[in-house]
Amino acid sequence: MAGKSVVLAFGSFDILHPGHLAYLKRAKRLGDMLIVVVSRDSSIRTIKGREPYMDERARLEIVGSLRFVDKAVLGNRLKREADKYAIISRYMPDVLAFGYDQKINTGELREWLKSRGIKCRIARIRDSVSPRSFKSSRIFGRLS
Repeated sequence: MAGKSVVLAFGSFDILHPGHLAYLKRAKRLGDMLIVVVSRDSSIRTIKGREPYMDERARLEIVGSLRFVDKAVLGNRLKREADKYAIISRYMPDVLAFGYDQKINTGELREWLKSRGIKCRIARIRDSVSPRSFKSSRIFGRLS
């Protein structure tokens, strides 16, 4: 990764849809190398309050097979609050990319980065497809 700017993007990607593809393509444009962190099954249960439709290994394989994704990795297991951002330390990205609908406390994240001496930009990727059509929560609402 030396000499290349690294973008770290995050998501569950449980039923990959055009909104996810738009998010990841736009994240890729922010640097040379796109690493995608795929949420663990346990994280989906905790954060979204439901079971994932596909298990973490299947989601990891699908996301990793996208031609514009350089690397896909599983996220941390969230056993403690400190685990929340630990993966960032592993990859030391130049940019952290989040989707328009991802709930992230940027103030808390900036403090965490500063406390560890990590200098990177936080980018919010705006939706480039109809958010009403391809928002995961709308898709899952229809499947329930």
